[in-house]
Amino acid sequence: MIWFVGAGPGDIDLITVKGQRHLREADQVIFAGSLVNPTLLEQCKVGAVIHDSAVMTLEQVIEAMRAGEQNGWTTVRLHTGDPSLYGAIREQMDALKRLAINYEIVPGVSSFSAAAAAVEAEYTLPGVSQTVILTRLAGRTPVPDGEDMATLAAHGASMAVFLSSGLLGKLQDKLLAGAYTEDTPVALVYKASWPDEQVIRCRLGDLARAGADHGIDKTALVLVGDFLGDDYERSRLYHPDFTTGFRKGTDAD
Repeated sequence: MIWFVGAGPGDIDLITVKGQRHLREADQVIFAGSLVNPTLLEQCKVGAVIHDSAVMTLEQVIEAMRAGEQNGWTTVRLHTGDPSLYGAIREQMDALKRLAINYEIVPGVSSFSAAAAAVEAEYTLPGVSQTVILTRLAGRTPVPDGEDMATLAAHGASMAVFLSSGLLGKLQDKLLAGAYTEDTPVALVYKASWPDEQVIRCRLGDLARAGADHGIDKTALVLVGDFLGDDYERSRLYHPDFTTGFRKGTDAD
């Protein structure tokens, strides 16, 4: 059996209880060594076989899984954050289906959630933004047509940009080509939830310079949008005049 487990964003306590249980019981662990906190591996049982997928190809990962199945092992494929975001799990699942090997997915806490916690922000503020865009800048790997950063930025929604901290100058230009302005608030969150986490707040117009000044060019998320500002509307759900299925408001009088 193969378990795709979300390791969480970095803090070892942010793996789910279910994910932790499977990690502790696994006979084999294949972990994303470039991103997963290696301290999590201390929870593996004695004798567990450990592979770092950072130095492996897809074919080698699948072969390790297949060999584990032949040995009657339980394998945990440990991905950073939540496996469904930039985890490259679809190709692994399809390969396992062809080999008739069973698998399940254990969701994890994504770094975009940890980054919001780090900056004490809410992506979906009433009157500001009710949409969150999770994306990345085109680099060595392209993005599909219609998902260019400037096109997405035209919505002016709350945005969490992955895998783009090495291209902050280009990202800044693309975002400014959309609905954001030089004064749109931005947060550059380095290694969200890790012990060495850093949060740099600035104007969008200063993003590239802020990254350079702090030496941040990898392992960081860029949060963009007015949800990082001070202005918003009070939630209707908890307003005393708002009636819900659980509470009678003054508007019902």
